[in-house]
Amino acid sequence: MSKIITISREFGSGGRELGKRLADELGFAYYDREILEELAKKEDAGDWLSQSLPEQNFAAAIPLHFGRSFTVYQSTATQQTVKLMVAEQKLLCRLADRGNCIIVGRGAAALLEQWHPLSVFVYADMESKIARCRERAPESEHLSDREMIRQIKQVDAHRAKRIQWSTGAKWGDRKGYRLCINTSGLPIKTLAAALADYARIYFAGEK
Repeated sequence: MSKIITISREFGSGGRELGKRLADELGFAYYDREILEELAKKEDAGDWLSQSLPEQNFAAAIPLHFGRSFTVYQSTATQQTVKLMVAEQKLLCRLADRGNCIIVGRGAAALLEQWHPLSVFVYADMESKIARCRERAPESEHLSDREMIRQIKQVDAHRAKRIQWSTGAKWGDRKGYRLCINTSGLPIKTLAAALADYARIYFAGEK
């Protein structure tokens, strides 16, 4: 069975970067929101079960960056949104069958429960999240701390709603994860190396 690591994270906690660095440490495939959306769009959602993913690595062709944008999900799902989410969920299962991988977001921990993933939740204090957001902000952005805090909370609230709606799981509840990591004031690169060691121990103990 494939070794699967899922990463759920608070906005600005560095979870996406941690996931990519961890994938590099372990030699796993890496998938996040942008990559999954692009993959889901490349195949007809109505023909998922009869076709297989092309052997070419679409994920490698999609540019990866550690920037950030205050993107939120609509409070009411449109038909197109639902269609894309269904396509993504089927895609997650196929990617999990395909081989070892790390998946950031998308409620993957609950959706891939049968693979017994190493499920990780990444969080940080607000000061650290603001600092990380400012490091990655476009030059044209001039938000006050109060405005940024409001945006961060809004994104996380929408993430929680999306996970509740799509999987029934409670986003951020420590009982739903194997490991919770506080990145406040800590270098992501060093944390990735430590998490890689934890992952090796976890998968060595899996039967």
